[in-house]
Amino acid sequence: MVKKYGKGLTQLLENIKDASVSVAPKEVLEGTRVYDLEIEKIFPNKNQPRKYFGEEEQKELEASIKVHGILQPLILVKKDEDKYMIVAGERRYRAARAQNFKTVPAIIKEGLGDDMIREISLIENLQRENLNAIEEAEALQDLATLNGYTQEQLAARIGKARSSVANTLRLLQLNEEVKSLVTQDRLSAGHARALIPITNEEDQIDFAYEAADGQMTVRELEHKVRVYLNPPPEKPQMSKEKKVKLTLELKNLVNDMKHVFMTKVKVVGNDNKGRIVIDYFSRDDLDRIAEIIESLKNKPE
Repeated sequence: MVKKYGKGLTQLLENIKDASVSVAPKEVLEGTRVYDLEIEKIFPNKNQPRKYFGEEEQKELEASIKVHGILQPLILVKKDEDKYMIVAGERRYRAARAQNFKTVPAIIKEGLGDDMIREISLIENLQRENLNAIEEAEALQDLATLNGYTQEQLAARIGKARSSVANTLRLLQLNEEVKSLVTQDRLSAGHARALIPITNEEDQIDFAYEAADGQMTVRELEHKVRVYLNPPPEKPQMSKEKKVKLTLELKNLVNDMKHVFMTKVKVVGNDNKGRIVIDYFSRDDLDRIAEIIESLKNKPE
């Protein structure tokens, strides 16, 4: 059953959208009062849809706030006697703290239940398009689950095409390690979508690392995935050598090394003899792996 919050939620979302102007303390904006609130009284929402805050874009926001101040009030809800939780505006809050602001402009809303706070936070983030593709997919899924929306209703709620919503939600089918590459901005949403047809998780991860950091265009990756999914008929092999399957212990070792080095790792051989191959795809990648190895060498026993 779809929940209906009515005009109150619609008006609040309009207030959030219309608040993109410079504000003075206690200025009345579209019938909504804006306060200069002490930053120490504010705390983040643990259910904030955005989990990853890019360092570079956060520094850009800090630089902007240092020069221009906060042009857009935070949306808060009062939780305790003198404490306020962020409904919208955590990036601005973080930037203000980094610049040692004592107060920030804020709109304080009352009478919001947890579900309404969650929906406002999700929609605010989705409308501002400052989520990465995985966070957007998770936010859409949460919003659909929260209100029992179909994909069509969800698309109408946030003002996007149903096909766009469906394509974004499909990203949740990916392996967690591949999702992490998208979250870290090492893999684009287009690259990630190209990997969805690969059901073997190890192969999906390998393809992801090969394409990460701009090493392959989306078209190139799509072609490579098509070849993988529809391989040409194998020619008869003269050699009777059989591919040696890795033991569970070696498979676990390979997975551990992939997590440590954040790249493709392959073991050729068996428990007694073989080779370890660690792939790198640029000089920066090689330097990064070398630094990890050096740090492991210097780690106290």
